[in-house]
Amino acid sequence: MQACEPTPELVILRELLAQETGFVSGSALAEKLAMSRVAVWQHMEKLRSQGFEFEAIRARGYRIVHQPKNLNATLVEALLAETAHHCQLIVLDEVDSTNDEAARQLATGRKTPFVVLARRQTQGRGRFGRSWNSAHNNNMYASFGFRPALTPERLQAFTLWMGVNVCDFVAESSQTAPGIKWPNDLLLNGRKAGGMLTEARIDSDHVRDLVFGLGLNVNAANDASPRATSIAEESRKPLDINRFTANLIRRMIASYEAFIDGRHRETFATLWDRFDTLRGQPIALIHGACRYAGTAEGIDDEGGLRLRDAAGQLQHFRAGEVTMEKDAATGTVED
Repeated sequence: MQACEPTPELVILRELLAQETGFVSGSALAEKLAMSRVAVWQHMEKLRSQGFEFEAIRARGYRIVHQPKNLNATLVEALLAETAHHCQLIVLDEVDSTNDEAARQLATGRKTPFVVLARRQTQGRGRFGRSWNSAHNNNMYASFGFRPALTPERLQAFTLWMGVNVCDFVAESSQTAPGIKWPNDLLLNGRKAGGMLTEARIDSDHVRDLVFGLGLNVNAANDASPRATSIAEESRKPLDINRFTANLIRRMIASYEAFIDGRHRETFATLWDRFDTLRGQPIALIHGACRYAGTAEGIDDEGGLRLRDAAGQLQHFRAGEVTMEKDAATGTVED
């Protein structure tokens, strides 16, 4: 599948954003697009209908004076610009699940990498099929589609690697304290702000294709629970959802490439230690019909949780549901 040529609206935005504090002349835009100035004006009218506002001054040209506050496909694409980490965008007003849509796109043979973004999900979900409230409130609902050269055993470490990079990006982008609760919860100051869901189609010995889903409360908590929060709530200021989305896409694609070629090994342990919210904490882990309790001691090389029980034995878990406990009961309990 061939990449689409940029639309005139996209080219105009890229040119104006490159001179964000100055002006771009109508003749320069017309020359860039190989069209008349009247045609340029018509395309700018299309941008105005999306919520952009422009100032026009005779003999100087145009500049952007207002950008849409809601997720805007053309603006995100323009902000990504010509990066080394090209990623096709699919932006939808509403979808059942971005993960499901990404899986459908992979099944049609769409070129990877790509990302499905939605303003609202009607059937968003997390681990174990749990519902994820995904209202239209300037949050991030995204699913990335990849065709990696991975063995199935590496999938858990992949999710954790992507998660610590989300945390690192959020820390750089806002005055917040992000963390990751093994295996897939994203926290801010101890309250849930998002989650990850990795799904794959697997052949006998390799991953055929892969979807990495990310739901992140950027500007509003998606849950009335006091345990939920958002980046805006914790930093006490709203975020520009389009710049945030473009920059996070860039970071996720770079992180994926680092994982595939093995460069992630240089920084994974350091990042995990920085953002791990469980290390040294008393926890209980439910796995199947059993409950295990002890102290969390980080993760192993494959991304499994390490738990030291009351007898001093170190156990490793590839899956399970973890809860923090003030005084975790020790031992194993059959449910």
